Amino acid sequence: MKKQTAGRDRLAKLAPEFARLNDDVLFGEVWSREDRLSLRDRSMITIAALLSAGLYPQLKSHLALGKKHGITKEEAVEIVTQLAFYCGWPKAWSAFPLIEEVWRDGEYAPALPFPVGEPNTAFARYFKGQSYLKPLTLEQIPTFNVTFEPGCRNSWHVHHADKGGGQLLICVFGRGWYQEWGKEPRELHPGDVVNIPANVKHWHGAAKDSWFQHIAQEIPGENAKTEWLEPVDDEQYNRSK
Repeated sequence: MKKQTAGRDRLAKLAPEFARLNDDVLFGEVWSREDRLSLRDRSMITIAALLSAGLYPQLKSHLALGKKHGITKEEAVEIVTQLAFYCGWPKAWSAFPLIEEVWRDGEYAPALPFPVGEPNTAFARYFKGQSYLKPLTLEQIPTFNVTFEPGCRNSWHVHHADKGGGQLLICVFGRGWYQEWGKEPRELHPGDVVNIPANVKHWHGAAKDSWFQHIAQEIPGENAKTEWLEPVDDEQYNRSK
């Protein structure tokens, strides 16, 4: 999780110790224990607690954080609908405008560093789940931004080339996976770089509970072409945790 600075940004002069506890302990230690609860699950729990208490400014902030952690607009609506029966009908009414505001730019567009682009319809048959494609440049080295919704991954495929070729992935957002045929999956985080040689069977995509975005560069090569193969089935994908 990105280092939190909201406490120091807002309260460094007035309440420096509170700011430290907020940034370093609450977010730096508790929220970062992803091996115990995912960020998506922690967001759902926090949304429920804030709605129950009627703390709407904080609720809006955590709806936005939940969106970043992979909660969709429909899921947010369902969360509030169920909580209405436990926390109060008026509180739910007050929460729905916040959902509309947070997801105003489209449910598939959390706070991502690169433009999401359009639904990847041209290659949809090679993906399980929804992906989005944004060409960044077609000059020199063709470069594309690919965004995966939680759980989305592409099929096994090979970038063939007689000489040169292959692909370079630069991970810029969320959590994802990369796997070469016959090897264990590799977990991916922002800043990771994946060098994919030509003629190597592989797949890549998002983790189950996180949006994922990477920049893909097609490395020039002789007789370069991509061969799409079988989908990554649920049993294979579920080995990535």
